[in-house]
Amino acid sequence: MAVHDLGSVHSPVMLQEVLAAFAPAAIESFVDATVGAGGHSVAILERWRGCRLLGIDRDPEAIELARVRLADYRDRVELRQGNFRNLGHWTRECGFTGADGILMDLGVSSMHLDNVKRGFSYAAPEAPLDMRMDPAQPTTAAGLLSRLDEGELSRILRDWGEERWASRIAAFIVQQRARKPIETAGDLIEVIKAAIPAAARRTGGHPARRTFQALRIAVNDELSALAEGLEQGAAELRPGGRFIVISFHSLEDRLVKQAFRRHGATPGYNEVTRKPLTPTGAEIEGNPRARSAKLRVLARNDGQREEPADVGNAVTGSIGGRN
Repeated sequence: MAVHDLGSVHSPVMLQEVLAAFAPAAIESFVDATVGAGGHSVAILERWRGCRLLGIDRDPEAIELARVRLADYRDRVELRQGNFRNLGHWTRECGFTGADGILMDLGVSSMHLDNVKRGFSYAAPEAPLDMRMDPAQPTTAAGLLSRLDEGELSRILRDWGEERWASRIAAFIVQQRARKPIETAGDLIEVIKAAIPAAARRTGGHPARRTFQALRIAVNDELSALAEGLEQGAAELRPGGRFIVISFHSLEDRLVKQAFRRHGATPGYNEVTRKPLTPTGAEIEGNPRARSAKLRVLARNDGQREEPADVGNAVTGSIGGRN
């Protein structure tokens, strides 16, 4: 298996905000539920020198990359390839009795987008339509396009891509696949461009963006996994601990907001961020892919209830104006 050069790995998103949000917690056990290349994990291990860390990722390539990056901390690190929807299983397997800190950095990573063979990006027309975060999964994006009926394709594009032209794109997909299989990113982009009127293509970014998002979510069952992972994370959180989620589109953020608000209204938990933190202008300038990131925090009470929005005060001086 080819593993990316560590030098090509982008900096972890909103790292300073993450560290500030975890600062009030006495972290002895930490779960990085989307360990990726290990950028957030390195910072956690450095800040809390005595903590044990469990890193989880669906992608075996990410696990190998994290293994290299976290080699200096190997006596404090456990890595598992798996889905955070089974977070409780992995913590028990590794001998954790809950966690003082849990982090989920959602969505597709730079590692996925930059690897043409993985088929996540519409910027590489020659790429196969794969989109699997775990290459062992049986279903690819091309597979979905070849077998789903027009109604189901339309629903996926509408509900998970929030695509205005979902019905037309679905109809054009069905027409095209009857002539020739849709197997590459370029094949799909041409169908999308044909389906969306020219005037609509001139606004709102790349015309394939929403369709690619919807297919990626469908291939990886992302929203169901997130809903389960949020419940698992809240259940595993120890008193005094904190659960942070960074999301990148409105569907993810809505699920996180709803889950954290629901838990925050129950005894034993506190929703720290009423409004999400967003990246600074300087971070967005250095890493444009961070632009849509939103960070939310749930705390497990240790007998005292803190006021919402303290994270923003610690990081930026004020959270009130961020949305």
